[in-house]
Amino acid sequence: MSPARNDKPFTLAGRTYASRLLVGTGKYKDLEETRQAIEASGAEIVTVAVRRTNIGQNPGEPNLLDVINPARYTILPNTAGCYTAEEAVRTCRLARELLDGHKLVKLEVLADQKTLFPNVIETLKAAEVLVKDGFDVMVYTSDDPIIARQLAEMGCIAVMPLAGLIGTGLGICNPYNLRIILEEATVPVLVDAGVGTASDATIAMELGCEAVLMNSAIAHAQDPVLMARAMKHAIEAGRLAWLAGRMPKKLYASASSPLEGLIR
Repeated sequence: MSPARNDKPFTLAGRTYASRLLVGTGKYKDLEETRQAIEASGAEIVTVAVRRTNIGQNPGEPNLLDVINPARYTILPNTAGCYTAEEAVRTCRLARELLDGHKLVKLEVLADQKTLFPNVIETLKAAEVLVKDGFDVMVYTSDDPIIARQLAEMGCIAVMPLAGLIGTGLGICNPYNLRIILEEATVPVLVDAGVGTASDATIAMELGCEAVLMNSAIAHAQDPVLMARAMKHAIEAGRLAWLAGRMPKKLYASASSPLEGLIR
């Protein structure tokens, strides 16, 4: 039997995090529910859609940062709602201005409104510009191992392949591609999109992902705060199971107790 894997800290852009759950801030009924769910999740990184959420660009309107304190959480601006490389780059630069030079961003460039599938051509264009511009780029992408490799080689600090389409809750649709991406990974791999319930998050972690990012699975639950707590434990359980190494699967039964010394 091979030895258990050695644990290593979850590190992004030189900072180490205890939680491997990253959460979004959209789709909650109000800012108070947002605050409660994020707190229950134990997340330390909170992603914000700059084009849809006020973080200071709209004076006089409710500001998310009033309930999500940047002194407590790492704010991860994202480019949700962008369909071209130019829009995504402009959005990241706006976030940097609003957050006093903040460099950590989540890049996503979408192909269409129906699938919200990543446009990998525009994503590659935007990633190249942002990396050269000094951003620490975490990038949402398809589960294509070749594209994931190219994004890492380009200088992105983390690749974030989808498990399923955004907001569908379908779970891990193609674990085999994810396994290939993980085998070749030179940067952290985080599942982004598709998680629907706690078991999905656990499976992602059992595959060996460094972390999981989610929003809809928590915000659209009947009890978002309770689901946030469930996701916290699911991530922890999946990581421990991956570190421990599961037993091999067998076609036939195997007795739990040894046969030696059996009383006859």
